[in-house]
Amino acid sequence: MMQLDLDGGPVSLRRIADLARGPAEIRLSGGVRARLAQARTVVESYLADGSVPVYGLNTGLGGNVKYRLKPEEIQPFQEQMIVGRCIGMGPPLAEPLCRAVLAARIVGLAQGGSGLSPALLDLLIAMLKAGVTPVIPSRGSIGAGDLGLVAHLGAVVIGRGEAWFGGTILPGAAALAAAGLAPATLGAKDGLGLLNASPVTTAHGALTLAALEDLLLQAAATAALSMEGYAANPAIFDARLAAARPAGGQVAATALFRALLADSALQAPNAARAIQDALSFRTLGPIFGVAFAALARAAREIEVELNGAVDNPLVLIDDGVILSTTNFHTPAIALAFDALAIALNHLASAGVQRIQKLMTPHLSGLPKYLSPIGGASNGFNSLQKTASALYGEIRLKAGPASLDAVPVSEIVEDHAPQSLLTISKLAEQMDLFRMLVAIEAMVAAQAADLRGFHPLGAGSGLIHQAVRSIVPALDTDRETGPDAMKVLATLTPALAERLRPLAQPTGCLF
Repeated sequence: MMQLDLDGGPVSLRRIADLARGPAEIRLSGGVRARLAQARTVVESYLADGSVPVYGLNTGLGGNVKYRLKPEEIQPFQEQMIVGRCIGMGPPLAEPLCRAVLAARIVGLAQGGSGLSPALLDLLIAMLKAGVTPVIPSRGSIGAGDLGLVAHLGAVVIGRGEAWFGGTILPGAAALAAAGLAPATLGAKDGLGLLNASPVTTAHGALTLAALEDLLLQAAATAALSMEGYAANPAIFDARLAAARPAGGQVAATALFRALLADSALQAPNAARAIQDALSFRTLGPIFGVAFAALARAAREIEVELNGAVDNPLVLIDDGVILSTTNFHTPAIALAFDALAIALNHLASAGVQRIQKLMTPHLSGLPKYLSPIGGASNGFNSLQKTASALYGEIRLKAGPASLDAVPVSEIVEDHAPQSLLTISKLAEQMDLFRMLVAIEAMVAAQAADLRGFHPLGAGSGLIHQAVRSIVPALDTDRETGPDAMKVLATLTPALAERLRPLAQPTGCLF
C-alpha cells in the first residue's frame, strides 16, 4: 500500500499520481494535527460570537450570500449545501482519477485553511486507505472551484451518492459500511470546507501531466529515430548553437536529443548528411524545448494548487481570523494547459511532415513509400491519410478552452477560466498524438532498416526495439493500420521509464 506522510512540506504531483493506483495511507504529523485543531478553534470562536457574517458559516452561498442563517439552520445547512450542489453529469471519471481527487482534497485540507472538523479529515483518510472511492461525474466544473463535482465526494461522506468498493459501485452508505466506516455528522463550515476547492482539476492535472511527460519522452525518441531514418544532420543539436539563443527549453531539449542519439552511427564524422534538413527535423530542439517548458510551467501551477490553502473563506490560523478569498479561482492552470495544447499541436504538425518526407524518395533517398518491392506497392503511403486525419483532430483540440464564461448564480459569479475543460481536452488530444507517434515510430523504424542503419542511438534504439518486438519490417503490402495499433500498445509507462535515465541529466523533466 502506498503511504504519504503529511508534515507540512510540499507534495509533488507525481505523489498524487502514485496514490491514484490503489488504496493508500496518508498519515498526519503531530504538527499538522495541532494546526488543524487551532484552525477549528478559530471557526468555533466565530460561530460562538455570531456577529460577523462569514461566507458559508452563517450565510448562504453564491447569490444567497446576503441571507443570514438562523442558529438552528447552521448545522443542517452543511448537509443541505452538499445535497443541493451534486450537479455533475456525464460518465464518471475513472476510478484512479477519483481516488486521486480524494487524495488531493486530503492534502489540501491538511493545510488547515478550511477549519474542517479534524474527525472529518480522519474519515476521508480512512476512506482512502479502505478503498472507498467516491464516484464523481465528469461534467460540472467551470474552473471557479470544483464545488459542484466535489459535492459528489461530500455526498459519500454523509452516506449518500455512490462509491467504488472492491471493484463494484455501491451506494455511498453501503460502501462505507462495507469498509467498516460510518457516515459523518457535519459541523459548522464542514460542508463548505469539503467542497470549496479544486481537487478534481488538481488531480486530473497531475495525472495528465505525468502521462504527458512520458509521452513527450517517447515522441522525442521517435523523432530521433526519424533523424536516423532520414540521415539527418545531428550537428543542429550542438550545445553551442542552443546556448547562443537559449529560448524557452531549447538548451535542455537539444541536450535530450544528444542523449537520445548517443552512440548512433549518425554521429560518425564521415557520415553523409545535408548542410540543412527540412525544418521538421532541424527545429526539434526549439519545438520540443517549448513543449517541455510548457509542461514544467503547468506542473508548477498544479503543485501550487495541490499544496496551497485554496479555501474560501480561508482560516488564517496565526491571526485568528476568517477572510473571503478568490483562491478557488484557477486561471493560471487554465492558461498553462491551453498553452500545452498549442505546444502539442506544433509537435504533431512537425511529426506529420517527417512521416511524409521519410516516404518521399527524392528527399529521403529511400524507396518510394518505404516499400522494398517497388512497382505498384502501396507500402506506407495510405497511412499518410491516417496521420493527416489525426493531425486534423489534434489541431481541433488545440483551440483554447479558457476564453469564455457564462455568468451564473444571479450573475454574481461572472467569470470562469474553464480549467477542468482545458485539462480534459488536453488528455483527449494526447490520445490522438500518441497514435501519431505510433505511426511515426513504425515508419521511422522501416526507414532505418532500409538504410541499414547501425548502431542506433541510446534512445532511438529503444523505440526501434519496441516496434520490432511486435511488428516485423514491411516486406510486402499488408494492413498497416492494425500494425500501427500494435505499436501504439508498446508506448507504455515502462518504455518511458527506460528513456527517463537519458532525459534526467538534461533538465527536461519536471
